[in-house]
Amino acid sequence: MDPFKNMQDWKKNMDNFFGEQFWSEFEGIMKPPIPQINIYQSDHELTILCNIPGMKEVKNIDLFVDYASLEIQGVISLPSQGNLVQEEILQGAFDRKIELPFPVRGDKVDATYKNGLLNIQLYRLITKESNKNRVSVRVMDKD
Repeated sequence: MDPFKNMQDWKKNMDNFFGEQFWSEFEGIMKPPIPQINIYQSDHELTILCNIPGMKEVKNIDLFVDYASLEIQGVISLPSQGNLVQEEILQGAFDRKIELPFPVRGDKVDATYKNGLLNIQLYRLITKESNKNRVSVRVMDKD
């Protein structure tokens, strides 16, 4: 038995009672963020897989890298096949910001799209400048 079978009817009743703006507070709880992602980490690289089905023009995906965050913007638009009976593949406009486990290079980002998956390769930012400073040691007299 599907526990969410009557969810749409329940939501319509709640919309009538509370108003449609009521649900905006619960959007992240009831609907997972899109696109869905997996992040894989190695010593100096991150691979991020994003589930973006049906993308016909990759120029419609915007990627922004800023130090230790990645922002992905676009639209998931699936073709209509008739009346929607059940929806599990989420669609619509998205703007997702992902905090990364370490700073990455903004000048070296590889992104490819194949079979509905956006593959983003990021590389750890390793600065050549060192914050290592020599500290003078003073000898204290024994008294």
